[in-house]
Amino acid sequence: MNIQDLLYEQSLFFELGAADKDSCIQAMIDGLDAAGRLSNKAQYRETVMKREQAGSTGIGFGVAIPHGKSSGVSKPGLAFAKLASPLNWNSLDGNSVSVVFLIAVPDEAAGNEHLQILIALSRKLIDEQFRQSLIEAKDTRQLADILQTI
Repeated sequence: MNIQDLLYEQSLFFELGAADKDSCIQAMIDGLDAAGRLSNKAQYRETVMKREQAGSTGIGFGVAIPHGKSSGVSKPGLAFAKLASPLNWNSLDGNSVSVVFLIAVPDEAAGNEHLQILIALSRKLIDEQFRQSLIEAKDTRQLADILQTI
C-alpha cells in the first residue's frame, strides 16, 4: 500500500486555520468530498465524530489521526492538515495537535485497509525527525517527498 496514492490535492491543507477540532475535521471531510472519496459526507462525518466520542484520536507528539470506516466512503482516502495554530484534541499525552491525518475507508474494505494505513502512519510518527518534517512542510511536493518514506 502506498500512502501517497490515497492523497489528493483537494484534501491537503497547509496552515489550516481551524478554530477547534470539529471545524478541523469538517474542513478535512470537505476536502475528501471534493476529491471524490465520499458518497455521503454527512454519514462519514457521523462515523468520525462517533469515533472521537469513544476516545481521543490525538495519539500524542502533536499528532491526531481521526478515522472512520463508513458506507459514506466510496473510495479510500487520506486527508492531511498542518494547522496554523495548535488545537486541543484531548490527546493521550495532554499536548495540543499541530498535524492531523484523517483516514476514510469504505465499510466493505474497513478491516484490512484501515489497519494498514493506521499501522504505516503510526510507525513513522514515532520518529521525531519525521514529525518535524511534517510540521515544516510548506506544500504538496514537500509532503509527497516526506510521505514517500512510509
